[in-house]
Amino acid sequence: MARLINPLLGLLLIALALLSLNLGSSSVSGVSGLLEWLAGERSMAAIVVGEIRLPRTLLALCVGAALGLAGAALQGLLRNPLADPGLTGASQGAALGAASVFYFGLLPWAGALAPALAGLLGAALALLLMLALAGRNGAGMVLMAGLAISTLSGALLAAVLNFAPNPYAMQELVFWLLGSVAERGLDHLLIIGPALLLGFVLIYRQRRLLLGLSLGEAVVQSMGLNYPRSSRLIVLGCALLVGAAVAVAGGIAFVGLLVPHLLRPLVRQRPDRLLLPSALAGAALVCLADIGVRLLPVGRELNLGVLTALLGAPLFIWLVCKERKPWR
Repeated sequence: MARLINPLLGLLLIALALLSLNLGSSSVSGVSGLLEWLAGERSMAAIVVGEIRLPRTLLALCVGAALGLAGAALQGLLRNPLADPGLTGASQGAALGAASVFYFGLLPWAGALAPALAGLLGAALALLLMLALAGRNGAGMVLMAGLAISTLSGALLAAVLNFAPNPYAMQELVFWLLGSVAERGLDHLLIIGPALLLGFVLIYRQRRLLLGLSLGEAVVQSMGLNYPRSSRLIVLGCALLVGAAVAVAGGIAFVGLLVPHLLRPLVRQRPDRLLLPSALAGAALVCLADIGVRLLPVGRELNLGVLTALLGAPLFIWLVCKERKPWR
C-alpha cells in the first residue's frame, strides 16, 4: 500500500481537477473549454474555464498541497501528531498584512492582488521576527518564538477589526479571513507558486532528519546531521508554505493538522515518506472541499474555510480522544 499511495492520490487529484473544471453554473465542458483557452480562442467556454474555473482549481490544489506538506513536516519535526503548521506565526502575520490593505488602503497599485501581496509581506515580516527572536536555538525555541509572534499578530488583527474605518471594510476583511479560492486569478499563482516550490525543496532536503528524529535524537547525531540548522530550515519551509497559502486564500483550517495524521498509518509511520502523500492529499482535500461549497444548496456560497472548519473540528476532537489514551 505504501508504494501505491502516491499514484492513487495522483489519480484522485486528476479526477477532482477535471470535476472542478466541469462544475459551475454555466453548462460548458471543462476539457473543451480548457483546450479552446489554450488555443487562444475567446469563446464562452474558453472564458469560463480559463478565467474562472481554472484559477480556482489550481489555487485550491496549491493551497491544499502547501498546508498538507507543512503539517507533515512540522509534525515530524516535533514528533507530535497534533502539531499545527500555524505554530510558525506566518499565518497570523499573513492575515495581519492582508488586513492592513482593507484598513489603510495599502498597495493601491496592485489592485485585486493587494491583499495577497500584503499578506505575503506580513508572513515574511513575521518570519524574520520569529528567527530574530529565536536566535540560533533549535526547533523548540523557534516554534516558541513563532507562537509569540502569532499571538502578537492576532492581537493586532483584533485591533484592526475593532477600529475598522467603516462596516464595508470590516465585512470585506471578515469575508477574506473566512477563506476562499473564489474570485482569484492566475496571477495569484505567481505568489503561491514560488513559495510552494521553495518550501517543498527546503523541507524535502531535510527528510533524513525527519527519519532520524522518529528513531531518537541520538540517531540524528549518529547520522552526522546538523539538528539546529536542519530544523530551522524545516520551520522556514513551513512558514513559507503557510504564509503564502493564507496570503492568497485566507484561513483554511485543519488541513495541515488532519491530513498527515490520517495518512501516517499508510506509510508505516515514516515521516520522510509522509511528505509527498500529505501534499497530494492536502491538494485533493481542498479541491474536494471547494467542489463541496459549490454543490451545497444554500442561497449564498459557503466559504471554503468555514466548510473545512465544520468538517475538521469533529475529526480533531476524535483525534484528541484517541491520542489521550496513550498519555494516561
